[in-house]
Amino acid sequence: MNDDFKYLTVSDDDIQWGLYINVAGISEILPRSIYPLPKHPGSHFFNWENGRILNEFQINYITNGNGIIETRKGTYKIVPGTLLILFPGMWHRYKPETKTGWTEHYIGFNGEITNILFKNKIFSDQAPVLRIGFQNSILQEFNDIIGLAKDERPGFQHECAGKLVYLLARVISIFKNNEFANKEMERNIRKACLYLRDNLHRNLNIEEVSQRYHVSYSNFRRLFKRYTGMSANQYHLNLRIQKSKELITNSDKSIKAIANELGFESIHYFSRLFKQKEGMCPTEFKYKNSEKLDYS
Repeated sequence: MNDDFKYLTVSDDDIQWGLYINVAGISEILPRSIYPLPKHPGSHFFNWENGRILNEFQINYITNGNGIIETRKGTYKIVPGTLLILFPGMWHRYKPETKTGWTEHYIGFNGEITNILFKNKIFSDQAPVLRIGFQNSILQEFNDIIGLAKDERPGFQHECAGKLVYLLARVISIFKNNEFANKEMERNIRKACLYLRDNLHRNLNIEEVSQRYHVSYSNFRRLFKRYTGMSANQYHLNLRIQKSKELITNSDKSIKAIANELGFESIHYFSRLFKQKEGMCPTEFKYKNSEKLDYS
């Protein structure tokens, strides 16, 4: 049995950074072993009868063995490749099957940034189980954070926070990719993205784009947004505005010429859309960027 963990002190500087680690560890629980081990402090220790409520977020990656987790919302089976997502204030209890034991990597953390990170609908307190399978990149980030926490060198909290954000981003990416993996629809959406990028010079009828890839308009709109996080119209518009910023900054073309080149129906329409996206009109954007170039 291996139980290697560290509970950490947190400075004001760590808190001001916006994300900090409270605990990080790994446990290899052998079959027919006591669980949880009694070495953890009272704030984190629990027994099966009473369960536990944490005052932090915790992620726990089960890479080997089976078990169950219970919350007020239900009971969930844990298999290898399961990521547990625990929210502050969530009553829960979990344990490995006696005959299998398990291996768990876990990180407890808090901070203001969590209010943003955990707005993502993939991380839900309604169902604390994400089955992401065995992912070497996820395991590596866990091990890196655990190693940094054990060494506790100056600045380790900041480095751990960066790795934790990347770890959570990888989970989201894996989860989204699993949804579309090896499906004809993914190939069509990717082709559509390239088509939109290749046609920044004109307005596009998205219904015609969907027909180009033999997909119904309603399905295309729904799946495109799930794939990219935005509608096809917004995706195309964002690309055109980005291209206009590049032209404004790196060319001598007038705002009117740029609007015409990118297929906007008028300079006034282009200026209105640009201001909605950038918070300033194209002329102001050009002036501010020319000042930066002169200064450099």
